Amino acid sequence: MPRLESLAAACIGVVLTATPATAHHSFAVEFDPMRPVKLRGTVTRVEWINPHTWIHIDVKSTNGQSVTWMIEGGSPNSLFRRGVTKASLPLGTEIVVEGYQARNRTNRANGRDLTLPDGKTFSLGPPADAPNP
Repeated sequence: MPRLESLAAACIGVVLTATPATAHHSFAVEFDPMRPVKLRGTVTRVEWINPHTWIHIDVKSTNGQSVTWMIEGGSPNSLFRRGVTKASLPLGTEIVVEGYQARNRTNRANGRDLTLPDGKTFSLGPPADAPNP
């Protein structure tokens, strides 16, 4: 009987300490490969958080209004390995980002390539199911 009690206690311990798994979205679910975007804007905020970085830029629309876009990039670690650091994107820097707009047509995009003012280009790390032009 002690063996059964030990097994039961172990199972209860696993159940009580288990953490819920966080869902990870697919590119195809959230972004539209038929809506490529090329955005030129000024960096207003960068969020170096897992599982994705977020680069916020102000883009001048055709009517001269400033529109804020949120660009999703790879994880902070994956961008660091590609040479993108916090120092690469100081606030106020004008950048060009190419990627794909959100399916819900909001001002959000999945970033594919980022170009700095000096012409240096970085990959923002497209997901495995993103189109490869």
